[in-house]
Amino acid sequence: MDVKSRNYLLMNRQALEKDIKTSYIMDRMISDEVLTLQEEEKVKQQSTRKERAAMLINIILTKDNNSYRSFYNALLHEGYRDLAALLQDGIPSISSVKTILCEGGVPQRPVVFVTRPKLVDAIKQKLCCLGSDPGWVTVYGMAGCGKTVLTAEALRDHQLLEDYFPGGVHWISVGKQDKAGLLIKLQNLCSRLEHDSTLSQRPPLNIEEAKDRLRLLMLRKYPRSLLILDDIWDSWVLKAFDNQCQVLITSRDRSVTDAVAGNKYEVHVESGLAHEKGLEILSLFVNTKISELPEQANCLVRECKGSPLVISLIGALLRDFPSRWEYYLKQLQNKQFKRIRKSSSYDYEALDEAMSISVEQLNDNYKDYYKDLSILPKDVKVPTKVLCILWDMETEEVEDILQEFVNKSLLFCDRNGKSFHYYLHDLQLDFLTEKNRNQLQELHKNIVNQYKKYYKLNTPVPSQEDCMYWYNFLAYHMAGANMQKELCDLMFSLDWIKAKTELVGPAHLIHEYVEYSSILDQKDSTVRENFQEFLSLNGHLLGRQPFPDIVQLGLCQPETSEVYQQAKLHAQRERGVFYLEWINKKSLKNLYRLVVRPHRDAVYHACFSKDRQRIASCGADKTLQVFKTESGERLLEISAHDDEILCCTFSADGEFVATCSADKKVKVWNSRTGQCKCVYEEHLEQVNCCQFNNGSGQYLLATCSNDTFIKLWDLNKKYCRNTMIGHVNSVSHCRFSPNDEYVASCSTDGTVKLWETRSANELKSIEIRDFFTNADEQPDDVEVLVKCCSWSKNGDMILVVAKNKVLLWNIKSLSKVAYCRGHMSWVHCVTFSPDGSLFLTSSDDQTVRIWETKKVCKSSDAVLKSELDVVFHNGEVMILAIYNQKHLQLINGNTDSVIMQTAAQESPISCCCLSEDLKFAAFGQESGTIKVLQVLDGKVLNFREAFRTSVQHCRFTSDCQTLISSAHDSVIQVWNWQLSECVFLRGHKEAIKDFRLMENSKLLSWSFDGTVKVWNVTTGNTEKDFACHGGAVLSCAVSPDGSKFSSASADKTAKIWSFESSSVLRELRGHEACVRCCTFSPNNKLLATGDDKGEIRIWDILTGALLHFCSPVTVDEGEPTHGGWVTDLSFSPDSKMLVSSGGYLKWWNVTTGESLQTFYTNGTNLKSIHVSPNFKVYVTVDNLGILYVLQKL
Repeated sequence: MDVKSRNYLLMNRQALEKDIKTSYIMDRMISDEVLTLQEEEKVKQQSTRKERAAMLINIILTKDNNSYRSFYNALLHEGYRDLAALLQDGIPSISSVKTILCEGGVPQRPVVFVTRPKLVDAIKQKLCCLGSDPGWVTVYGMAGCGKTVLTAEALRDHQLLEDYFPGGVHWISVGKQDKAGLLIKLQNLCSRLEHDSTLSQRPPLNIEEAKDRLRLLMLRKYPRSLLILDDIWDSWVLKAFDNQCQVLITSRDRSVTDAVAGNKYEVHVESGLAHEKGLEILSLFVNTKISELPEQANCLVRECKGSPLVISLIGALLRDFPSRWEYYLKQLQNKQFKRIRKSSSYDYEALDEAMSISVEQLNDNYKDYYKDLSILPKDVKVPTKVLCILWDMETEEVEDILQEFVNKSLLFCDRNGKSFHYYLHDLQLDFLTEKNRNQLQELHKNIVNQYKKYYKLNTPVPSQEDCMYWYNFLAYHMAGANMQKELCDLMFSLDWIKAKTELVGPAHLIHEYVEYSSILDQKDSTVRENFQEFLSLNGHLLGRQPFPDIVQLGLCQPETSEVYQQAKLHAQRERGVFYLEWINKKSLKNLYRLVVRPHRDAVYHACFSKDRQRIASCGADKTLQVFKTESGERLLEISAHDDEILCCTFSADGEFVATCSADKKVKVWNSRTGQCKCVYEEHLEQVNCCQFNNGSGQYLLATCSNDTFIKLWDLNKKYCRNTMIGHVNSVSHCRFSPNDEYVASCSTDGTVKLWETRSANELKSIEIRDFFTNADEQPDDVEVLVKCCSWSKNGDMILVVAKNKVLLWNIKSLSKVAYCRGHMSWVHCVTFSPDGSLFLTSSDDQTVRIWETKKVCKSSDAVLKSELDVVFHNGEVMILAIYNQKHLQLINGNTDSVIMQTAAQESPISCCCLSEDLKFAAFGQESGTIKVLQVLDGKVLNFREAFRTSVQHCRFTSDCQTLISSAHDSVIQVWNWQLSECVFLRGHKEAIKDFRLMENSKLLSWSFDGTVKVWNVTTGNTEKDFACHGGAVLSCAVSPDGSKFSSASADKTAKIWSFESSSVLRELRGHEACVRCCTFSPNNKLLATGDDKGEIRIWDILTGALLHFCSPVTVDEGEPTHGGWVTDLSFSPDSKMLVSSGGYLKWWNVTTGESLQTFYTNGTNLKSIHVSPNFKVYVTVDNLGILYVLQKL
């Protein structure tokens, strides 16, 4: 502020403080933009009128000359004329910049103005580039993007005018003109430039005369001045101003300066305002703080698609009708642009008018091409080739047409390497679809027909630039054309699904099944549901590399499913390809709704938004992911922390997501834009869990940490509100109760505690550990960690997670309601959806699974142990299995029927075996007892309390009279159960790993002590003793001719031995992990070995040479192809194929070492594979207790 003005204020301060009322004066000053809302608040906080006046004057003293002028004008308007008179002589003179701009006709700032400094700087920079040479700066962009306002703002720079345009600036609003109109504009400009001339000249009579006069005026009277031509439509208009001076033009047409000479510079005004800027404009129009705007404000700004014009039109309307937020939001959502009218400084009354004028400028044949763009999808950059197919033209012809649209700011072009991609602004697309609404179906039909004509029966291949467009949007066009038959043929084709999921994953397809269900379901919804379920439940597999065989996955679907029927046809059609039929799959019920794999490492947490539309997940890869519930389609990905993210949670209104991490930080993010709102750093150790309250109105966040504390945060404050102290160990989880009155927390100290939210006092403590000590579980050494809990909607049930189990408890009776198996590894998190109909689980197996609560509560938890025995007898597959730990079942694998089931045993069953003639069965128990029973009726024929530890293996001899068994110790027992006689085979120093029967009453055993022994089972004597390895021997196999055996060890080697010479024939090195299994080929030429890294090697027995290394491919980042250890191997009778078990089942071509097929089981950790003699039937059990009987097709 000038010293003189300042002195006048100080001199008259007492009189002003005594008389003025500040409220109305401040209103005037706020509308002049010299006072902020925060400063107004500061004044209002003063208690007396005099203090308020004093505070206002203090604020004005810190400001510039404009605030003095504004204060003076406010005094005049509010009736304080005598006080205004005291300040009159102190009014500062108007600055030279203001004078230059006023005289030059530069428009004033709009009533509501927000800065866009990047663009303003870009315009200034281009003006500086002109230097002192004549030339043109073109500021171009689509209708309503703010070209005029930004240009005027750039000219408000004192330094720019002083250094580059000391001769002044001259602004002419040109607009759409004919020759007569242009002449009037030129006459007005000439008379304005001649205004102080002593000789007043007559106006020029024609454009040529005007051009000459203007040239002389600019040259002689206004050298180094700038001419601004606002809103130029036609290039011929510019020729009238092409007279060696410096010109800035604003236009929608980038090519408008092509017709004139001189240096040319361009500034492209992008159409989108940032979301925050949009909110700022609305808040200024309605005179409200951004934080106090109604919730529709965010939606309105999103619907305005960043257009300054639309936001300003809406803001001006809301200023007049403050209660119409919902109404204008609906108008925008329904594309009712005609209703959004407001007389403003803008030349067009409504948005549709502004856009249609641009389109009307096109040649008639170009208008039709532009109409064809009405069906382009939103926010998609379309490759040129798509439009070549649509218009049946050469690339160059299409590019010429599209360039015309780009030049007129009717289309945008993105140059990506060599190819061009084109896109429309959302508002242009909305305008086009609204304008051509009645023709959209025909336009969609046209593009589908052109696609079919071009590709005939083929599908695009990834090397073609248009490939991704068709895979993503062909269904969209078919649905838009209502081509029901074509859409069904496409969406219900396994070939299309295979091609599309390989390129873009399954989420987009699932979304299309939901989106177009009304068309797809016209006859029946079953087929669509079959395909949708197939993709939803196999999504985690379909995102993998190498891509799984979709026909094989389809064959695992229920036989009534259309997916299965198509897969079966494919399998029968494709000769020479190896496919498997899952014979007993009928027994499996699906409890999931969707399985997705959003992360490349363990998923520690996942949660629903309150409307159930979105899921957020986080994990060991340090990212936060947000995706759609129905399809798994990714909406947001943020690299959120410096260490593993342990938990994430949505706020009740879905606006925010909070994350917490091993880096000790808690962060809060905008769930739609991904912007970070705040960071909390008060926990002393890793933060394990974060949870928002359930109510709206106040954002409360609970967090808990290894530092044993639970903290409560209010998002409006920087620091922690409350700390809850009481756990004695790491707190792993916390949750608000449905009514927010309580917080539940659970800890590695084995307790769940309930706290009062308001006071942070402890109310209750429950000991959870006790439930696990008496559960029907095998005891193991792993400490029970309660990882997570979640309340049901009514607060009656709570879900609890420990290990890879999910348990549903009734809170009142403290009883177990259900038990969910499905994850292949430890489960970290479980969360109910807000309505309780679904719940989410996430796990180390990298998947997030969505379960249906109803199905889970109804399902029975019938589970088989992985120890089983199989006899292939006259085409029948007979399976002896341990059911729910306490029963023995005999199952017919062909029919999936239970033939015999024993009563529950007093101690869990640990192993079992079946005699070759199917008359007898035997089993060992954890108590050390072994029993033999009759298969016919399950009657126990004999039993023996044989061991002190759990029985590991039992097998009948060929005559079925003797049972051989071993436990967790070093002795093998040979028990003639009919005579009740027992021979003990003692000699191993450590526990027996396993044994196998050979001919002539011989037995081969191997142990953790590194030795292999050959026994005579009749006498109990050792016949041969081999010190094979330095580490445990994990597996042995005997050659078909009985002359050799192989041993595989934890020392990462395998060896081939001669029985005759008791010497090692070959030592096989190369494995990088424990060698877990080995087997000879029937032709006696090959040995296959498998290790804990998931790798299989095939060796030549004679030379010891490595012939093939199976599994050279790794999946994603470091995941072996076998999904874990290789646990069992078996050759085909012709020695040309090999089957292996591990994380799943794989079949290999022995000649080439290539994978022939993969069968993905629901669970993992398959311990063994039983193969029929003809290599056509395969039996295994996964870690979820699901039985698989597979048959080669």
